[in-house]
Amino acid sequence: MTYKIPESVLVVIYTPSGQVLLIRRADAGTWQSVTGSKDSPEENWADTAMREVLEETGIDARHPPYHLQDWHLENVYDIYPAWRWRYHPQVSRNTERLFGLSVPDQTPITLSSTEHTEWQWLPWQVAANHCFSASNAEAILMLPHFENQIGL
Repeated sequence: MTYKIPESVLVVIYTPSGQVLLIRRADAGTWQSVTGSKDSPEENWADTAMREVLEETGIDARHPPYHLQDWHLENVYDIYPAWRWRYHPQVSRNTERLFGLSVPDQTPITLSSTEHTEWQWLPWQVAANHCFSASNAEAILMLPHFENQIGL
């Protein structure tokens, strides 16, 4: 078995009008931003973020008009017991790097049907309240700090 690497990204996707994209997990039914683990220890954070965004939403963040920003913040947390089987038996904590991705209003979304079942754009404050993960909600609530051009 190949174990997951305990280093992941969280990407808050948002529009200039302050809408945040949330996607519903197929396995748990919970709402979240784009998340995912590195494919290899050598994969850098930005490449992980761009790959996960493309896989989960169909958005190619490598090209304009999209703008990926590394927030240079990391959360370290205990991995939920229900998910620990995916990691090496001696791993119990994950490091999550935070990113923001600015996209135009009405950006089309193409979900990975094996990972997610629905998507929705919500005002940033409402989106934070819909997240299952407290760290995801906190990241969304940081948008005004990182993106003053969206008028938050």
